[in-house]
Amino acid sequence: MIQFERFNLANGLRVILHQDLSTPMVAFNILYDVGARDEDPERTGFAHLFEHLMFGGSENIPSYDEPLQMAGGENNAYTTNDITNYYIQLPKENIETAFWLESDRMLSLAFNENSLDVQRKVVSEEFKEHYINKPYGDAWNHLRKLAYKQHPYQWMTIGKELKHIEEAQLQDVKDFFFKHYRPQNAVICVAGNTTLEEVKNLTEKWFANIPAGEKYERNIPEEPKQNEPREATVTADVPYDALYKVWHIGGRLDPQYYPADIITEILGSGHSSRLYQRLVKEQHLFSNISCYHTGSTDPGLLVIEGKLIEGITVEKADAAILHEINLLKTEGISEEELEKAKNKVEAMMVFEDMNLLARANNFAFYELLGDANLMNEELDKYLSVTMNDLKTAMDSIFIESNCSTLKYLSKNLHS
Repeated sequence: MIQFERFNLANGLRVILHQDLSTPMVAFNILYDVGARDEDPERTGFAHLFEHLMFGGSENIPSYDEPLQMAGGENNAYTTNDITNYYIQLPKENIETAFWLESDRMLSLAFNENSLDVQRKVVSEEFKEHYINKPYGDAWNHLRKLAYKQHPYQWMTIGKELKHIEEAQLQDVKDFFFKHYRPQNAVICVAGNTTLEEVKNLTEKWFANIPAGEKYERNIPEEPKQNEPREATVTADVPYDALYKVWHIGGRLDPQYYPADIITEILGSGHSSRLYQRLVKEQHLFSNISCYHTGSTDPGLLVIEGKLIEGITVEKADAAILHEINLLKTEGISEEELEKAKNKVEAMMVFEDMNLLARANNFAFYELLGDANLMNEELDKYLSVTMNDLKTAMDSIFIESNCSTLKYLSKNLHS
C-alpha cells in the first residue's frame, strides 16, 4: 500500500501528496485532463502543440527552463489522446520553484505570434520527421481511420494532418488554453520529501487565486460496435512488407482491460511470447512481431503488428496470425503461461513504483480516472484474473467482425 493524502482548492484544483522521506528530492506532476480526443476535428494536434507552447514562457516568467535549472531541477512532458502531463524533479529545498513555475503557466501563457510561430514550426518538423518521412510512420494514421469512424481516437496525438498545425491561429490557441488548462481540469501530485502542511501552504499561495474557468463538459461521440471486418492496403517506399491487425477492446476502467492486457503479454510481449516463438523463430514468417494494447481511457485497441520476411506474402502471414489466435481460443492458456504473465506484470509494477516520478505520475492519473487509490488496487486486479476471465475476453475480442487489418506493402517488392 502506497500512502497518500489529498485535498482540493476552492477553484477545483485537485492535489495529491505522497510523502517519501527517504529521498532528498521532490517530484511535482501536473496532469491536465485534455488530450487529442478533446480537439475539434478541423483543428487537430492542439493538445500536442500546447505541450510545446507551455515551455515558451508565461506572463511573468519569460524563460521556463532557466530558473528550473538554477534550482537543480529537470522537467519534461508528454501528450496522449487522453491527457497532457508535465513533470518536474528537483531538490526538496527548492520545491517552491516548481509551484511558482507551474502556477504562472496555468495563470496565463505568454501568448504571442512569435512563440506560436516557433512552436508551430517545431511541431510541423516533428510531424514530417516521424510521421511523413519515417518508414511506416503513417501506419497509425491509416489504422486509426480504419478502426474508428465516430470517436476522435481516429486521429493521432500529433494531429490528423499537417495543415491543422501549420494553419493554427493565435485566437484558436488562446481559446483552447482557457477551455482546458484551468484549475478544475487539473490534478497535481507532489511526491517526495515534503509535508502535507508545506504542500497545502504552497498550493494556496500559488494556485488559489487562479480563476476556475468554465467547467469543460466532455461530449465525445461513442464509437459504434464494429459489425464487419475492415481492411486497407497501403504501398510505400519501405524496405519490407508489414502487417497490422487491431481489435476493439474495453476502456481503461472496463473489467475486460486486465484480462486483455494479460492476453497481450502471452501472445506477443517479448521473445518468449507465443507469436514470436512460433512465427519468428519456428516458421520464419516475420522478422519481428509484437502484441500490445493502446491503454486508452475510452475503448481502445488490441494490436498485433509485425514486419514480414522477404518472400512471405501478407496473406500467408495473416493466416498464420489468425491460426495462432484460433489456437489460443480453442486450446486456451496454460496455468504456467498465466502465472508467468502475472509475475511479469507484478515485477514491472513493483519496479515502476520504485521511481519517484512514476509514483507522482500514476497517482495523478488514477485520481483523474476517479480515485488515486486505484493505484493501490491495480495489482490485485491483475492477480485475480482467472482462466474464465481470459476465455470470456478472448471470445468477445477475437471476432472476425471486430477486426481491422492494414497491409503495409513495400513499393520495391511489389513494383
